[in-house]
Amino acid sequence: MPKPLIWSRITAMETNLKQDYQKLIAAIKKGGIGVLPTDTLYGLVGSAFSASALERIYAIRERSGKKPFIILISTLSDLKKFEIKINKKTEVLLRGVWPGKVSVVFPVRSKKFGYIHRGTKSLAFRLPNKDSLTTLLKKTGPLVAPSANREGAKPATTIKKAKQYFGERIDFYVDGGTLCGKPSTLVAWEKGKFVTLREGAVKLKK
Repeated sequence: MPKPLIWSRITAMETNLKQDYQKLIAAIKKGGIGVLPTDTLYGLVGSAFSASALERIYAIRERSGKKPFIILISTLSDLKKFEIKINKKTEVLLRGVWPGKVSVVFPVRSKKFGYIHRGTKSLAFRLPNKDSLTTLLKKTGPLVAPSANREGAKPATTIKKAKQYFGERIDFYVDGGTLCGKPSTLVAWEKGKFVTLREGAVKLKK
């Protein structure tokens, strides 16, 4: 197995003229997985449309196959890719929390997304408030992004710690310095309102 690619800083991704940036996009589109800074913590990411990438992430994180991952998107319209339709009221409420550190759970009924929702028939999405990350997402498409750690362990706050977890079993690392943020707040969309499932980086008003 080739050694993973390593980029020193997330800022190296901020222009599509950077050769490393193109390599990163190509790796993800080919089903590669790796660690990069999200808007909250370091995430172990892969394409949401690559079943093989998801299975690698489950195996490497030693995570229960019954728990779906949060998906990062670059725009509200990305929800359509998962056959999620929202009305005007829902859109207004979403724009009140997005972009931001809030992950929203929606019903996803289609069987073709069973490999992502793992039988739960629902998925959580987040639109990050981080330009370099949304720029990447526009190139790669939606990414699953669980925190960079093994199940039950603390999320990696540095690339050094992420390497201790995953070593050379992944395809790339992107170093964004030390990240000690909180996980996103998790809410469900139920009967026209948000219901908080997990308090995190953002406290929502009732």
